[in-house]
Amino acid sequence: MTYIAMVDTNATLLLEVALDLANSLNNSDRFERLLSTIRKAIKCDAVALLGLNGDTLSPLAVQGLARRTLGRRFVIEEHPRLAQICASEHPVRFPSDCQLPDPFDGLLLDREGDLPVHSCMGLPLYSDNHLIGLVTVDSMSADAYARISDRTLELIAALSAATLRTALELKALSHSAEHAEQLVRDLTQQALERDGGELIGESTEMQALRSEIELVAGSDYNVLILGETGVGKELVARTVHRLSARKEKPLVYLNCASLTETLAEAELFGHSKGAFTGADRERPGKFLLANGGTIFLDEVGELPLVVQSKLLRVLQSGEIQPVGKDTVQHVDVRIVAATNRDLRKGIEGGTFRADLYHRLSVYPLEVPPLCRRDNDVLLLADYFLERSRRKLGFRQLRLSTEATNKLKRYAWPGNVRELEHIISRAALRARKGSSPEAIVAITATQIEIPDDQVVQVAAKKPVALLSEAIDLRAETDNYQRELIGQALAETDGNWSRAAKLLSADRGNLVRLAKRLGIYIKKEVVRDKRSI
Repeated sequence: MTYIAMVDTNATLLLEVALDLANSLNNSDRFERLLSTIRKAIKCDAVALLGLNGDTLSPLAVQGLARRTLGRRFVIEEHPRLAQICASEHPVRFPSDCQLPDPFDGLLLDREGDLPVHSCMGLPLYSDNHLIGLVTVDSMSADAYARISDRTLELIAALSAATLRTALELKALSHSAEHAEQLVRDLTQQALERDGGELIGESTEMQALRSEIELVAGSDYNVLILGETGVGKELVARTVHRLSARKEKPLVYLNCASLTETLAEAELFGHSKGAFTGADRERPGKFLLANGGTIFLDEVGELPLVVQSKLLRVLQSGEIQPVGKDTVQHVDVRIVAATNRDLRKGIEGGTFRADLYHRLSVYPLEVPPLCRRDNDVLLLADYFLERSRRKLGFRQLRLSTEATNKLKRYAWPGNVRELEHIISRAALRARKGSSPEAIVAITATQIEIPDDQVVQVAAKKPVALLSEAIDLRAETDNYQRELIGQALAETDGNWSRAAKLLSADRGNLVRLAKRLGIYIKKEVVRDKRSI
């Protein structure tokens, strides 16, 4: 009877995953359903699916682990358990008393600190004899997996590998009809991604930005990247180049804000020997170095007007004229520019050319500030924590609950760059007096944010006792009415800005407000019920 039950379970498991492979699911849903199916077959407290990129494993989906674990990147050689799984061709069961450090120490939901004696398994995932990822399964009970057959684990590994392979192929096909070549090119970007070449975030704002980048990257349009200081405009530019047909060619960077008028022209277009004082040799400009590829003009709004006119010539005809030369050269360069300024105001003030603005902003991309990115703060924090852990030699580095709350309640005027620096400094402080083998939790006091800049969370109102009759719909409507009214008041009645504050679509917000009886009159929010 036990054997028949196991066969039935395997058959059901096979059918569920096979149906998910055939259905039109996005990769996120496909991964979540795979992990849910595994948990049906194997009773466990945590399960994770990780994809392999070179020598690094990236979490693709987790259950039973903190959501922000998705921001981590695990270098295989630094995690003995992961290294042992990757080196095996068969499922690996670790003894309950195994002394090897667990990569998920301190990351389990509802549990802090070092993991006690527990059961741990790892399933390497192969496609065409190549390792593409792995699944880890953890239970807080010792010897929890002793009676699970090797055949069952091999079946689960095969189904997981098929799911991951399908997801990789679909992702590659979305960028190129020749998906095999695309996968190879993706692997060549491994070093770039390891050094911060990855757009991390699950917020609606970041999903929309990724969609826009993928749309414009395949074209040859000039791109103008807009956003506050520190939001990651350079990273967006690198991503546009990496996804473009020019990715095998150079991406050349130039910070326009650091250049004088003479130096800017020479840096952009090159110069001959003796063209100006200090020009002791001929030097090619950035445009010539970027020929066939992409040039990234950071802080383009700082360019002097004289240089702007010469840049316009390049955009119109593809011609450059080095300083001190009478001859012109032709180049084929895509321009990606970035600025934290309002260039329209620059046009009105006479500091920026209108014709250049329209040439540069063929396809504008707006990078959202960190305060509009929901819980991306925690994903990015874990990403920077893992980088700090590697640099400083910690066994594990995590945030305490108080530190997490402090990060969530800060407005982040310096955006992602400020977050990176705060996490780096906190990690350095946490190293003092800590053993490299310990799981170190960063405290709120080590997070360098003044307390007066942290928004205090108001105490929650007690929920009415169940013995008291309440109208749930009416209470919900009242709460929504209060939130919408507050958002409109804070934005002076601007529905688009209010929708952004509430992370809602403007049209949906207007329709909801009409149903709730809210409207604007003379920039004052009113409630029809009070009239």
